[in-house]
Amino acid sequence: MTLQYLDFDYSEDAEGAGSFDAMASTTPQQAAAVQAEVARVLGWAHAAFPQARGPVEEGGEWDYELRGTRETTAGESWEFDAHSARLTVLPGATATVRHTVHLVIGGSAAFCAALRERFGLE
Repeated sequence: MTLQYLDFDYSEDAEGAGSFDAMASTTPQQAAAVQAEVARVLGWAHAAFPQARGPVEEGGEWDYELRGTRETTAGESWEFDAHSARLTVLPGATATVRHTVHLVIGGSAAFCAALRERFGLE
């Protein structure tokens, strides 16, 4: 199963434990699809490695960190007057909402291999 919104970067420590880090920033129309992907990844991890969640250094097989933000931004109109050498900045009329999610999931070499296989990660 491939993921459309979560694009993971992978890093690994000297002992073979790995970490997958993804961030997705979308419009409100795409937010539900991103949430569904996050739920699919975490649901799989809980089902495939039940009762094994916890930091690897404390004996766990896998763990994750999940954060989200909602930001509202408004565009600006920038105009430069060459005659006066001045810049004029005017606020935009509409605001845009962006939803951003950051998911870090990782664990033992076995967990990372299974996660790669399940979601086609490199």
